[in-house]
Amino acid sequence: MQSSRVGIFANLVLAVAKCTGGLLGHSFALVADGLDSVADVVSGFVVYYGLKIAAKPPDSDHPYGHGKAEPLAGLIVGMSLVLAAIAIILESIHGIRTPHPLPKPYTLVILAGVLVVKELLFRHVGEVADTIGSNAVRTDAWHHRSDAITSAFAFVGISIALLEHWDAADDWAALCAALIIFYNAAHQIRPAIRELADIAPDPSLESRVRDIAGRVHNVIGLDKCFVRKMGFSFYVDLHIVVRGDLTVRQGHNIAHKVEDAVLKGLPQVAEVLVHVEPEEELAIKAGSDPLRD
Repeated sequence: MQSSRVGIFANLVLAVAKCTGGLLGHSFALVADGLDSVADVVSGFVVYYGLKIAAKPPDSDHPYGHGKAEPLAGLIVGMSLVLAAIAIILESIHGIRTPHPLPKPYTLVILAGVLVVKELLFRHVGEVADTIGSNAVRTDAWHHRSDAITSAFAFVGISIALLEHWDAADDWAALCAALIIFYNAAHQIRPAIRELADIAPDPSLESRVRDIAGRVHNVIGLDKCFVRKMGFSFYVDLHIVVRGDLTVRQGHNIAHKVEDAVLKGLPQVAEVLVHVEPEEELAIKAGSDPLRD
């Protein structure tokens, strides 16, 4: 959550600098960049409080915890990127069609500083996202990258406007940047929706769960294995196959060993629900089960 606080403060300072510089320096590309930073400030607050809620322990109303707040925050951040991109596109088209003064040269100095700050923020927040496995924080990192892209286009557009005396150049730059922001937004919204919909995460995690469970003594096979992400953790539903002649207590002990092995081998897994299945051949020899008929 510290990365969110740093991002909020940095974006607030940059938003003021870019909007002020853009208005005084006659550059809509810089104003658009500033508006994107304003969206970053709002998004930073959303991610901060989303992570704060997601970190709360389970309670009577939320037996699985509050982890869904994390992808929900990521979805809100992604949607804010979409809205910012749409606003920039509309205003860019208006600027292209309406003559206006050329931007001031000092706007390039502001943008150069913004590029450096934003790239540093992207790298820092991205590392935090990879460490804690948060889609919301990862989306926030890409928000910084999209802001850097916007600034880069604005820099190029203002440079062309000053060199070629073409007043619409920075508006075209803002338009191009908005399209890239829109693309990044769509790219970041997808994992948030997948998590909210409980779509299976990275299949490599399921493979590791199966590998660990399959090496537990007396587990002779594995059937179903479902993995879903909840905030920063994963929940596993696993069906193991054991000999059909084992007692209920023996099957229960094996299930506990499987659970302990998975939790120990995969710290990111918060809970493992193990269902014990009798060996298929023995079940067939025993005939139909009256409890299932």
